[in-house]
Amino acid sequence: MKKMLSLVLALCMVLCCGAAMAEDKVYEIGVLQLVQHEALDQATQGFVDALTEKLGDKVKFDIKNAAGDTGNCNSIATTFDSNEVDLIMANATPALQAAMNATGTIPILGTSVTDYATALGVTEGWTGVTGLNVSGTSDLAPLDGQAAMIKELFPEAKKVALLYCSAEPNSVYQVTVIAEHLKALGYETEEFSFADSNDVASVSQAAADNADVIYIPTDNTAASYKETIANVVIPAKVPVVAGESGICSGCGVATLSISYYDLGYATGLMAYDVLVNGADISTMPIQSAPNFTKMYNAANVAELGLTMPADYLPIE
Repeated sequence: MKKMLSLVLALCMVLCCGAAMAEDKVYEIGVLQLVQHEALDQATQGFVDALTEKLGDKVKFDIKNAAGDTGNCNSIATTFDSNEVDLIMANATPALQAAMNATGTIPILGTSVTDYATALGVTEGWTGVTGLNVSGTSDLAPLDGQAAMIKELFPEAKKVALLYCSAEPNSVYQVTVIAEHLKALGYETEEFSFADSNDVASVSQAAADNADVIYIPTDNTAASYKETIANVVIPAKVPVVAGESGICSGCGVATLSISYYDLGYATGLMAYDVLVNGADISTMPIQSAPNFTKMYNAANVAELGLTMPADYLPIE
């Protein structure tokens, strides 16, 4: 009887200690953000806010910015792997790819990633579930809706320039898809791509010289140099329709955009599900933004003498 009682007490102590250790657990989160600009900053903030609201002081963040350099992304991701963080949040496609190259075991959640099939190199059979230590949220706005926006605002235009960074796979994907939608609506399209920040101004000038309207997808380089683009397109009186509100706030007139803060927040809730509830990240479907809003840049609209439909909201 004494031996049995001793075993029961020992088991209780183990269980109690295990529960206490679980309660005392402080989760270490590595946040890898490709570059600093409004959209990605908002996504990171939403992610941090969601987990902080859920976990309070039981979560710590190591937030690193790669300054737009893929080499930095790889170095940061490797450091997170060496430090054995509990989860990596990768903000933008190159950050996601670097994290995947660094670890096959630490859970990785992407955000501000347009197309996960492209990011993962999946060419066929994409189901929206990775089967890997990866899931996350997509910032892809409906490209057919953005093409329809161009038709609504500029029905008399003939040629649309597609301006983007050729080094960003998601931008290439968006431009390829929207070109077909625009052609179906009767527009001629031409691609104008810059390799990096060094030729943003010259390529933007070429686009402005050869088109009635410019379309820019959710492109990190364009977002980082939106004022450079604005200094070209606004004097040229060529309107830009952008893939997200951050770019539009600098050089655009209109966008069909999502809330990047809400997208990051949703990613944070997914992280909580993985960390605390034990959700299997390999079976978690990629989530998309639930809402899209027609928005306009009041200053640029006024400068170009345009009038926006009543259902468009001003970018604050």
